[in-house]
Amino acid sequence: MKKYALGMYEKAVPANLSWEEKLLAAKDAGYDFFEISIDESEEKLARLEMSPSEIGELGETSASVGLPIRSLCLSGHRKFPLGSEDPQKARRSLDIMDKAIRLAAALGIRIIMLAGYDVYYEKSTSETVARFKRNLQRCVEMAEREGVILAFETMETPFMDTTAKAMKYVTFINNAFLQVYPDIGNITNAALQYHGDVLDDLQSAQGHIVGLHLKETVPGKYRNMMYGEGDVDFSSSIATAWEMGVRRYVTEFWFLGEPNWRERLLFARSKMGEILNRQK
Repeated sequence: MKKYALGMYEKAVPANLSWEEKLLAAKDAGYDFFEISIDESEEKLARLEMSPSEIGELGETSASVGLPIRSLCLSGHRKFPLGSEDPQKARRSLDIMDKAIRLAAALGIRIIMLAGYDVYYEKSTSETVARFKRNLQRCVEMAEREGVILAFETMETPFMDTTAKAMKYVTFINNAFLQVYPDIGNITNAALQYHGDVLDDLQSAQGHIVGLHLKETVPGKYRNMMYGEGDVDFSSSIATAWEMGVRRYVTEFWFLGEPNWRERLLFARSKMGEILNRQK
């Protein structure tokens, strides 16, 4: 029995594929589960309005393909942040959270990755941070109701670009349903910026990491890279996470119009799988 699970991020495949085609592509590449995306686009946010029959159909498709959907990357809060000074946007942020948690529960998704922003397109202030904390508490109460874990992704902005910063809010809320889901690429960039240590930062969340996003980066570039093109030390990061008890990982990279995208899936799965298979 394999000791870990490696998932595929939805945006690694063409957006125009059907659910069945996306799931089959992930399974054929050797992935163990699928991570769905709900970003700030209207197309993705519309998924929060899926009818019970549509949710049931997606669940049946997942079951027939034989690949579960086990995590949800929720970046829709970039446009509608929990800390927004606009009351309408703040209310929408909570509505998004409520619907995302209900959708996750209906699909059997266990983890929702939260984008670690108080605000994104607005200026961060003491007021946006305070509002973020208040609304975060409400989000965790929603998660308790459905038994879905919320976990912060470390982002590219100073508000939460390290695991240690994410832990400040996990400690503040102090609830089993709020944890950390670090992006190893982002915390690598932060360590370079602050002259810190990636592994020390990762270890600051001992006992609170539910998964690890495996993303390649170089200083100042956070997206659209393939493994081997950047500076991330995946071997040491995975080894450290493994020692901490982390057994769930997701390859995060993007489809950029390449005709050989299926080969890229196989490459990413193989590259990270080789490292994970070395862990004892």
